[in-house]
Amino acid sequence: MVSEINGAAFGVCVWKELVLPQCRCPLSLASTRIHQSELKGQPEIPMATLSTFKPDILKGKVALLTGGGSGIGFEISAQFGKHGASVAIMGRRKQVLDSAVSALRSLGIPAVGFEGDVRKQEDAKRVVESTYNHFGRIDILVNAAAGNFLVAAEDLSPKGFQTVMDIDSVGTFTMCHEALKYLKKGGQGRSSSGGGTILNISATLHYTASWYQIHVSAAKAAVDAVTRNLALEWGTDYDIRVNGIAPGPIGDTPGMSKLDPEEIKNKTRDHMPLFKIGDKWDIAMAALYLVSDAGKFVNGTTLIVDGGLWLSRPRHLPKEAVKQVSRAVEKRSRIQPVAVPKSKL
Repeated sequence: MVSEINGAAFGVCVWKELVLPQCRCPLSLASTRIHQSELKGQPEIPMATLSTFKPDILKGKVALLTGGGSGIGFEISAQFGKHGASVAIMGRRKQVLDSAVSALRSLGIPAVGFEGDVRKQEDAKRVVESTYNHFGRIDILVNAAAGNFLVAAEDLSPKGFQTVMDIDSVGTFTMCHEALKYLKKGGQGRSSSGGGTILNISATLHYTASWYQIHVSAAKAAVDAVTRNLALEWGTDYDIRVNGIAPGPIGDTPGMSKLDPEEIKNKTRDHMPLFKIGDKWDIAMAALYLVSDAGKFVNGTTLIVDGGLWLSRPRHLPKEAVKQVSRAVEKRSRIQPVAVPKSKL
């Protein structure tokens, strides 16, 4: 069986020991949430308890997530924890970290937060080492830290361009580099039976081109290159699987608030027929698949989870008019053939 989440299909029912036997399409479950107003200032706690996966699919695993204190990163942190993992999150803002850790612990998830900037190698090294010292191992690294804002290319300074590159692409590589000795087969805290896994959060912006997103398009293209190359090298040498997720527009996230603010009154949905707002839960379920044994044979892949949006094109001709126009064109081509050589005689 194949379960389909927001247009991204992946097999989650094949290995019965990994998923719920009563597995149902998660689309009907994605909206299940409990808003805990008593936890003022803390992230909304995801409560989609009827996950497609068994609750112990990540039992005994330790996950380190950058950008894990808010948005997509926090949802992934929570779902990893709800499925058995211990969670460490890294971020620059102490208040956000403390709030997220408190929310995770309220769910019974072993969680810890470390302040740090992925752009600084010394911070990356310290946080990775602190995670190992706290939990005794590292099995999963998720690079979800990102920077973004709308800006026309001519108004973007080289420094602004470099900042996004440093956070998204250089930061991703830096975290991978520092975590290698803990993730590789036979590394610190690991047996020789296998390596860990890395998951990089990307985007689809660079698949074609995107308005006012030249900086992020370049950065995410680099992230995808890092994913593929590390999958080749570290998959071969250290038994580490490296994959990515390219989310589409996801509701209630910092990214959407910056890229689609209330001040913008456009007709995006008119120009993009497949435009849908996804849920953070959709991304977290894809992440669970990729880092668990359900995805054990997946390496070097960036999974698109956007409901097919990146494929979307405007419908230039109404469906009901296709036959009429096609017949008219064919009739005209028979009467007056096009591009047929004419004799000068």
